[in-house]
Amino acid sequence: MRNLTRFDPVTDIFDDLMKGFFVRPVSSANMEAQEQVRRARIDVLEQNGEFKVLAELPGVKKEDIKIQVEGDNVSISAEARVEREAKEGERVLHAERYYGKIARTFVLGAELDEAKASAKFENGVLELTLPRKQSVVAKQITIR
Repeated sequence: MRNLTRFDPVTDIFDDLMKGFFVRPVSSANMEAQEQVRRARIDVLEQNGEFKVLAELPGVKKEDIKIQVEGDNVSISAEARVEREAKEGERVLHAERYYGKIARTFVLGAELDEAKASAKFENGVLELTLPRKQSVVAKQITIR
């Protein structure tokens, strides 16, 4: 059975065009061979010297989320799994829920303090708090 996903004409067409022209050549055989990875939808806010990232990860368990912070790069990946048993005589007529890999990588443009970063996952929304690294202030040296 095939997975059905919702078609968003503006976002989906633009994303497909950008993937095809800038990342790799457009080829239907190439696209079918690769495993589909869905982009996580995110909001990024900045407040009091730290970034707050809200990422939608519907159908994902907390244990299946991986977050990597390196410098100013942030990577979020997860996997939504099917945990439904087919009953005798039952047949799926229509399915739109997504099961598979979800990922997103982005650059925030400021060095992040990985040691002070925190994450919370509730109701399918991942909330990351990513403080900026304290910049080292140059010290003025006086000449005697």
